[in-house]
Amino acid sequence: MADAASQVLLGSGLTVLSQPLMYVKVLVQVGYEPLPPTLGRNVFGRQVYQLPGLFAYAKHIVKVDGRAGLFKGLTPRLCSSAIGTVVHSKVLQRYQEAEQAETSREMVARSAATLITHPFHVITLRCMVQFIGRETKYSGTLSAFATIYREEGILGFFAGLIPRLLGDILSLWLCNMLAYLINTYALENGASTMTEMKSYSQAVTGFFASMLTYPFVLVSNLMAVNNCGLAGGLLPYAPTYSSWLDCWSQLHREGNMSRGNSLFFRKVPAGKRYVWDERRFR
Repeated sequence: MADAASQVLLGSGLTVLSQPLMYVKVLVQVGYEPLPPTLGRNVFGRQVYQLPGLFAYAKHIVKVDGRAGLFKGLTPRLCSSAIGTVVHSKVLQRYQEAEQAETSREMVARSAATLITHPFHVITLRCMVQFIGRETKYSGTLSAFATIYREEGILGFFAGLIPRLLGDILSLWLCNMLAYLINTYALENGASTMTEMKSYSQAVTGFFASMLTYPFVLVSNLMAVNNCGLAGGLLPYAPTYSSWLDCWSQLHREGNMSRGNSLFFRKVPAGKRYVWDERRFR
């Protein structure tokens, strides 16, 4: 019990610290660009037009809403983090004695946590996207539950769930498979730093797995806010998608599958122009 409580506290602290980063990332994923491109230098020192990075974007949010504005959607995200940690821990304990592979147990635990906390995730995203249209539709966690249930029914709480689940599962299996291959065939057994090298390989493979499955995260987040009555989920930012596969297909055609993946050294989309009135590229 004490271990679960410490995990919840640690997760809550990390959630608070990462909130501004997630806030900016979500707005970029939707396609909202409140600041025009500026002439800067890339990593090789060449002059190129760049989009504002994390700090410039966050500074703009502070200018509009103050420092507290960077923490919109924090309450439902904290609820999601705490509940997800508890569910994940309980499910792992439940299957600890079962004769299942470690990856399978972790997959079941993650999926259960994602399923139960997804309504809070949806509310978090919609609270953030309200910045675009200056709406106040989702002003509180409890009232947001009532609004979603009234307008969309039970299914509204699970908008974007399928690509999120698929991305989590694929990321987990890719990470563990790559780590196994590296630890088995690339690292020499008996080395004094074997344990340390394995922990590094797990971190590296986790990074690459998250990069490969990022499109699932993007599609999930866009489906969670699509056609929900907020400006960020409607034209001109997004059409009404018939399904998450339709969303995936359109993003792929437009070359936007990695939109929001990087918040530094952001390049201007090729073949598109910045529309000041709409605060986006088209």
